[in-house]
Amino acid sequence: MESETLLTTTHWGTYEIGARNGRLVSVEPWSGDPDPSPIGRSMLGTVQGDLRVSRPAVRRGWLEGDRSGDGRRGGEVFVEVSWETALDIVAGELGRVRAEHGNSAIYAGSYGWASAGRFHHAQSQVHRFLNTIGGYTGSVLSYSYGAAEIILPHVLGSTDGLTGNHSTWDGIEEHSELIVAFGGLPWRNAQVQGGGSARHEAMAALQKAIGNGARLINISPVRDDAPREVETEWLPLRPNSDTALMLALCHVLIGEGLHDEAFLERYCIGFEAVRAYVMGETDGRPKTPAWAAGLTGMAEIGIVALARAMASKRTMLMVSWSLQRADHGEQPYWAAITLAALLGQIGLSGGGLGFGYSSTNGAGRPEMGFRWSSLPQGRNPVKHFIPVARMADMLLDPGGSFDFNGAAMTYPDIRLVYWAGGNPFHHHQDLNRLVEAWQRPETVIVHEPFWTATARHADIVLPVTTPLERNDLAFSNRENLVVAMKQAIEPVGEARDDFSIFAGLSHRLGTSEAFTEGRDADAWIRLLYAQARENAAAAGVEMPSFARFWQDGHADLVRQVTSQTLLGAFRADPQRHRLATPSGRIELFSATIASFGYDDCPGHAVWREPREWLGSDLASRFPLHLLSPQPADKLHSQYDHGSVSRAGKVSGRAPLWISLQDAAARGITDGAVVRVFNERGACLAGAVLTDGLVPGVIQLPTGAWFDPTEPGYPNSLEKHGNPNVLTPDRGTSRLAQSPTCNSTLVEVSLFEGEIPRVTAFDPPATVRSANVPGISEPQPQHKEA
Repeated sequence: MESETLLTTTHWGTYEIGARNGRLVSVEPWSGDPDPSPIGRSMLGTVQGDLRVSRPAVRRGWLEGDRSGDGRRGGEVFVEVSWETALDIVAGELGRVRAEHGNSAIYAGSYGWASAGRFHHAQSQVHRFLNTIGGYTGSVLSYSYGAAEIILPHVLGSTDGLTGNHSTWDGIEEHSELIVAFGGLPWRNAQVQGGGSARHEAMAALQKAIGNGARLINISPVRDDAPREVETEWLPLRPNSDTALMLALCHVLIGEGLHDEAFLERYCIGFEAVRAYVMGETDGRPKTPAWAAGLTGMAEIGIVALARAMASKRTMLMVSWSLQRADHGEQPYWAAITLAALLGQIGLSGGGLGFGYSSTNGAGRPEMGFRWSSLPQGRNPVKHFIPVARMADMLLDPGGSFDFNGAAMTYPDIRLVYWAGGNPFHHHQDLNRLVEAWQRPETVIVHEPFWTATARHADIVLPVTTPLERNDLAFSNRENLVVAMKQAIEPVGEARDDFSIFAGLSHRLGTSEAFTEGRDADAWIRLLYAQARENAAAAGVEMPSFARFWQDGHADLVRQVTSQTLLGAFRADPQRHRLATPSGRIELFSATIASFGYDDCPGHAVWREPREWLGSDLASRFPLHLLSPQPADKLHSQYDHGSVSRAGKVSGRAPLWISLQDAAARGITDGAVVRVFNERGACLAGAVLTDGLVPGVIQLPTGAWFDPTEPGYPNSLEKHGNPNVLTPDRGTSRLAQSPTCNSTLVEVSLFEGEIPRVTAFDPPATVRSANVPGISEPQPQHKEA
């Protein structure tokens, strides 16, 4: 085969892919990216590496009749079978569960970022397939910003400013005089974007704003939560205390008459209730800077000075997604909106607020002005669903009740889990609890390219292609670059794409026409492009013909929308552009939420002490607050086995940042292997000493492949540095039921004894069915479609 260079889009950038004689030989950033991410280099050596799932594989115990896991999912030998046998088994299990328990007994949350391609999007594929056979129990919300997804519509009427429709960078660059970043603006997060990235521009935009005279303040326990090569002031504070700080800033504004009464009167409701609470009339506790200083660790005089600076300048509040991944995570977002409303700059260019700037690359980028097409998933007839972070609760407590956003709900009885395109043994909290919960279903089916922890904890593993082994196309979110993702190499081993797998299952289940609609993958790709072209044309954006696009390899479109300001239209005319709240205005007090009667989330922003933080009694036993951010060297856990991620390991494990003071108190030196532990679990990590953390705070990024010493059993030592063996599996409140991973207390000590070897990157034991005594591969019941 001749050498060829192709483009592909990933969630962390667009790359030029070189292949020669069937081998991947180079991965280079696309020339149009001004600040490319290095993560793409990890595709070399892994896409065609030893950790690929090469053939369909079935857990030996499951083949022998174990339908409960019996505590062994995660540690057993896998038996490799033919595709015909594997698809017959899967189709048979789906048919059995549907007949005996109904479609609600199938769970397909399938939360994941498997591919930036529009057609080969695993979550869309599995949901479409299951909807054609009667549906499934699904999930709602995101691990990244689930609490925000619930609170923002109640207060602002939508999630604008969270995942899209932000105030764009041009207005910030030109008009912002003060940028206050609660939770910081870390470069590591700005590498990635759901749906794909092409141009990384966030850091350049911040540099322009500073060059134009803006002052940038990073309010975070971590100094390096600031952007790279941008002049930044660091105001360190105790984790989980941002709400207290925001309320104290409101107290200064109200007490000194610096709040914008005209804005509050015209655009908001509920200010009187907020004022009474902030000034202490409601509970007898004024939310003064002195009060907040005791909670945040910040100086009282600094809080007063910050409030006055905010009131005197065009101020942009940027709130990280990380703040709402904590106990009572709804509150810092509600408090930030309240603070911005008091400043009266919402809807002004360079002022107001936004959520998730630098949490992804897309925040602050202008929208395209039309919707990109995507694979239709159909209608799910099953009404059961759960908030995504309540997955282990559902598996452990079938029939149990819980509250969610004003509704009383019940967990379904799940008998089969079907997972495609994600890694719950990365995303979920309290992994020891998940290991226990994962044993409860009768069957777990997983599509995976690599032997991740999720694949190892499955009963049936179906090997799928990576984006480099199939054709696709990418419409990057908030990007005007459309990429023809042409197949660069042949599928590794016997891997098939998700569509082919589901087409084979549909053939067996009699739903082939409903699933495929008579199209193969290439026909679907052409259809999605044609639909996108129609949508673009309706918005005045021209796209080339498919033939020209595919030949050129990409199309750079003319962007129609170039600038916008969050809630700018609402500010200009609040009657014509009413918000989708009950009042049509910003609800600083929500009668709807108040009517739910939740003591952990009342009708306006409040301070509620976290269950785990440095101010709690538990800190006497576990005196370090653990933060577990997005890693800088991969997206979530993707390509943890790749060269970029491995280069960042310390003693072969995930790096644990610890302050010089806390390290010295424990006799910990740079590079030492340490044990991080609490009542939920323990893991090993490699110590990195720093002066850039608030004492009492440590940081262990997510993404290390889960690697317990006793696979399949909870409460064994995790060897690789996965912080989610330590994080709590509880909801933010009864309102949103979202993750609280950043409310975690731990202790750290030097590891004593023989250090166990990391085995996360060793493939599990596999045998061919013909070589297993007593197990013969069934004769295929169906020919391939």
